Amino acid sequence: MRATPRFLGPAVRRPSTQRPGNTRPPAVFRLGARGGDEPASADPLARDAKLARVEAAFFLADEPLAARRVAEVAGLKDAAEARKLVDRLRALYDADETAFQIEERAGGYQLLTRPVFHPWLLRLRRTGHDLRLTPAALETLAVIAYKQPLTRAEVEQVRGVACVDVVRVLMEKGLVRITGRHQSLGRPQLYGTTKKFLQSFGLNTLKDLPEVETLNRPN
Repeated sequence: MRATPRFLGPAVRRPSTQRPGNTRPPAVFRLGARGGDEPASADPLARDAKLARVEAAFFLADEPLAARRVAEVAGLKDAAEARKLVDRLRALYDADETAFQIEERAGGYQLLTRPVFHPWLLRLRRTGHDLRLTPAALETLAVIAYKQPLTRAEVEQVRGVACVDVVRVLMEKGLVRITGRHQSLGRPQLYGTTKKFLQSFGLNTLKDLPEVETLNRPN
């Protein structure tokens, strides 16, 4: 009895593993072929497994990562090794002239696009995503940032106006938080800035705030 031929459908062409000679994969994909801790490629911009894990963690994170946290998620020995790999990744981004850079913010490291690309990236943003503050809010935030922790009455004493609503808005935006209570009569709440404040203004710690003497006075 003759076997009935089986319909196999159109032949599926396997994608070629070769690339044109004038192209190269993005830096994030240039990982040693064996996946070990040492790069298998002679490419000086190749990532070994450890560095690739660090890079992947930064791509996923939406807030700064402390060195200890980087070591934890990337399976590294300790924070010192994490800092060493972060420095290496920074150098690779500079050597490869990518659109990315790693900055120290809010006590950690964060992957960011370089400022030169900001005008183009604004086209991708929808309204409402930018941090917009009124002059009164900025002034109140500055008082809290430089003199924290302090009570609302102390803020109002410096500004010379009531600021209940302004402080509330700053708290809603996640820039100001309650840090405790003053020991005076009534135990009023004390206010200070948040990690988001550092992140939003590109600061690593409060020590990075500009010296008051260097600030320009408004005309």
